[in-house]
Amino acid sequence: MTADPTAPGAGRNLDLDRLLAHHKLMWRIRAFEEAALRADTEKLVLGAIHPSIGQEGIAVGVCSNLRRDDILASTHRGHGHTLAKGADAKAMMRELLGREGGTSHGKGGSMHIADFSVGMLGANGVVAANIHITAGAAHAIKMKGEDRVACSIFGDGAINRGPFLEGLNWAKVFELPALFVCEDNGYASTTRTADMTAGPGPAARAEAIGIPAIEVDGNDVVALDEVVRDAVAAIRAGGGPRFVNAKTYRLTGHTAADPDGYRARDDVAAAWKRDPIARLAQTLADAGVRGDQLAAHERDAKEEMDAVYDDAKAAPWPPLDRAFADVQDVGDPRVDAY
Repeated sequence: MTADPTAPGAGRNLDLDRLLAHHKLMWRIRAFEEAALRADTEKLVLGAIHPSIGQEGIAVGVCSNLRRDDILASTHRGHGHTLAKGADAKAMMRELLGREGGTSHGKGGSMHIADFSVGMLGANGVVAANIHITAGAAHAIKMKGEDRVACSIFGDGAINRGPFLEGLNWAKVFELPALFVCEDNGYASTTRTADMTAGPGPAARAEAIGIPAIEVDGNDVVALDEVVRDAVAAIRAGGGPRFVNAKTYRLTGHTAADPDGYRARDDVAAAWKRDPIARLAQTLADAGVRGDQLAAHERDAKEEMDAVYDDAKAAPWPPLDRAFADVQDVGDPRVDAY
């Protein structure tokens, strides 16, 4: 990393190497999502693709503060979280296309992508279901006396579902090592969350249960990184659960097939000006990082994910006998279940 010490912002107390790594990873996530959308257009993906374009800052700001052995449970919009947790992009893309070598042998696909080797328990097609999973994982960690953290990332639509209250309540009652992150993009699918949510919002609900909560701009990676770092340190030190409400905005439709006609075009255009990748690039430029270094992150990410996509398309289908592997069979329930 080369910086100009006379550039505007060069005197700020920034960890430039860390932020450069964040910038690079955000571009990798965006390039992966763009490749996934291309796969959907070419009808190589069965099922829905929920892109996280515009929300890359949360994946990076949260997961960069988790260790490999920490636990993560994600949403149906989980590609970015999985990649940021350390999963292999090639195996992820093969999973999306249902090919041999996928993270779950092609059985999970997009909405259930998982990689246990990096502590990623899985995306979840059921809104808010990952909150229960995180509470359970955190309880196991506490019972085993480990210093690991279990993290749940969910959308603002999840706060109106039962698992939000149940999971956060359980975590607080037993002072579990759990980090709850609301990826607050303002919409539950195609419905504006504010129109269907009583009270002052996610953070207030967490505080009502007794969990310390903080709201932060999720598109400001520098701020989010600091907030999550402090929260994880407090949890690891035995301080019980923490809650982070990260405000953001998805820049595409809810799914690859969503024409996004329910949002004003002016709102979307304004949101592009708050793009987390561009904002971090400006911060780095102000601190003296050369433009060609930043441009290389975009170029390298797109080249990588183009290669990842080509690899997945060329990969073979799983063998047919794999269909019955990893499947629980309790026999005929009329005979064996009682």
